[in-house]
Amino acid sequence: MKSLKRQEHKFSDSFIQLEVLQAPRPGGENFHRFEDKLDTIGLFPLRPTQLEIFQVNVGKMCNQTCKHCHVDAGPDRKEIMTPETMQQCLDALDGADAAGYPVKTIDLTGGAPEMNPDFRWFVQELHKRGKHVMVRCNLTIILANPKYHDLPQFFKAHGVEVVSSLPHFSARRTDAQRGDGVFEKSIKALQMLNAVGYGQEGSGLQLHLVYNPSGAFLPGSQVSLEKEFKQQLKRQYNIDFNSLFVITNLPISRFLDYLVQSGNYEGYMEKLVNSFNPAAAANVMCRNTISVGWDGQLYDCDFNQMLDLTVAGAPSHIKDFSVEQLSQREIVLNQHCYGCTAGAGSSCGGQTA
Repeated sequence: MKSLKRQEHKFSDSFIQLEVLQAPRPGGENFHRFEDKLDTIGLFPLRPTQLEIFQVNVGKMCNQTCKHCHVDAGPDRKEIMTPETMQQCLDALDGADAAGYPVKTIDLTGGAPEMNPDFRWFVQELHKRGKHVMVRCNLTIILANPKYHDLPQFFKAHGVEVVSSLPHFSARRTDAQRGDGVFEKSIKALQMLNAVGYGQEGSGLQLHLVYNPSGAFLPGSQVSLEKEFKQQLKRQYNIDFNSLFVITNLPISRFLDYLVQSGNYEGYMEKLVNSFNPAAAANVMCRNTISVGWDGQLYDCDFNQMLDLTVAGAPSHIKDFSVEQLSQREIVLNQHCYGCTAGAGSSCGGQTA
């Protein structure tokens, strides 16, 4: 499957996506504005708490083209972070440390972040600085090419926390969302990670899985889903992992296209709006995270990044990074934000309420 951008699809344009999100319903009635919803619980304008997570998208290139990918990643995406921009990220982190605002966790994402030719150098530099590095690994990359086969050992050597998507513990449901053969390769990669200690009690090597629904519905309980995943993966494949992160699909990019094409957009948005949870709203990830795009642009979160909604009230490029100014900013909001506040909440680290 080609990316939306390669297809020249209308939803490869973030402006058109935002038009859809803000458009009235067929009857002329608007969905309740997210800003107004926050205002009713005293959270508008939404502002940061303390910067704890520095999330970096090192490129949109990926060995997979998953149906619901909000990044619109794939083999045909050539956007990649340069060593110069990586160095600017390191300089920003060094500056924050020196100013007394140390950022402990660096969350590397993509695409498949490992496909960036300077990925390993970047991880090594972060490790030297004592940063806790998380990598969002799609698992199949480990088997995609012999040059990636030693990734489990590399991750272990640098204390990397591995976060991996696995839509389901059945091949049929996983392959339906991520492509034929993905499940089998994912299982093999998980076994390779287990073999070097990941997910094993006492190893200190953290391995987490990510679940998101395959259709126009909200995810179930993270606690019950984690229990089921652990039982099934252990019983069928002798696989261990630490936690399951449950994430709600946000109505952007390929998932927005799916919703519109299947006639589920209005119903899905209604579910998100009606499931608004004030406790989840108070804990949205944009309050303790800053997102860095492959080109160095700064965003409040990974989802705003994909809609080209850069930070407001602070310099918007990593070369001008200022924790002080970013801590005073007003977080940029839009209707897709309902996805992070529905039900038990949703973030890159799972449920928030």
